[in-house]
Amino acid sequence: MLSFALGIGTQNTQGEWLEVYYPEPLHQPAADVVDAARKALGAAESEEVVSFLPEQATALAQALRDAGASEQANVTEAFADAQRPLVAVFLNDDHAPASVPEVYLKLHLLSHRLVKPHGIQLDGMFGLLKNIAWTSEGAIDVEELSARRLKARLAGRPLSVDCVDKFPKMTDYVVPKGIRIGDTARVRLGAYLGEGTTVMHEGFCNFNAGTEGPGMVEGRISAGVFVGKGSDLGGGCSTMGTLSGGGNIVIKVGEDCLIGANAGIGIPLGDRCIVEAGLYVTAGSKIAVLDAEGELADTVSGRDLAGQSDLLLRRNSLNGRIECLTNKSAVALNDALHAHN
Repeated sequence: MLSFALGIGTQNTQGEWLEVYYPEPLHQPAADVVDAARKALGAAESEEVVSFLPEQATALAQALRDAGASEQANVTEAFADAQRPLVAVFLNDDHAPASVPEVYLKLHLLSHRLVKPHGIQLDGMFGLLKNIAWTSEGAIDVEELSARRLKARLAGRPLSVDCVDKFPKMTDYVVPKGIRIGDTARVRLGAYLGEGTTVMHEGFCNFNAGTEGPGMVEGRISAGVFVGKGSDLGGGCSTMGTLSGGGNIVIKVGEDCLIGANAGIGIPLGDRCIVEAGLYVTAGSKIAVLDAEGELADTVSGRDLAGQSDLLLRRNSLNGRIECLTNKSAVALNDALHAHN
């Protein structure tokens, strides 16, 4: 069994799932816990998504407690008072998600740090997720927004729309231990933020991406990008994700790296690399490799340096060429900034 979770969510007027919140998801749960939940819900072995009613919550909670899953049991007891749809998801293996509850469970597993980016299949998820208005009254199907707005106004409560997107912000579902986020709207559910990570107000982290931690993020971590511990992404910098032109190449930033302000990478970096502020390096960039004396030793493409460690990438201010030297110093994060994460 890959994972198991009990959730409470939102459906549109057609009964289609819009989103699901899983308070205590389990990754690779004990077989007796899963068996107890299936028996209490009357779910067949082949069923992966099972809707259930609030009146079933008490018996389900007792079954989980008897199986040793006390945290899940405590949450389940609260479901007895639920006014929204309830769902149990049993993922037998790691296949491409086939429903919105499955997608949301996988996104929760990432943000709960139970799996790392690229550690779980998300193929086809965009086709399953509806475009949603995330509002002061929760998730609303965009097609139903006008009617809901009018209903709210007639009841004397203006309805505020925070954003229209397929993904919610992570902190409405998960707040991992030991992190700071300046603007929570800039971190999507499905982001993996390791302990000690700080995301400043202009920083951004997409789903299936994130940081090992500790680290400082003032730039953009695009979908699929994972940043090693001790690395610093400067203000306005960019990492090319698998959804924005990187194709199937996984862009990774190693440990103790620095990507300068307004710089960017379209190649993976090894450890202890520095990219000068304002420099964007792609797989096709022509790069002059300099020897210890600063003389030209070779000219290569960015892809030839992919994944290598101890690189200092800069642009020559006199002739404009991109140059690569050996970087002998590691990036040192400001310990005081991360002391209370």
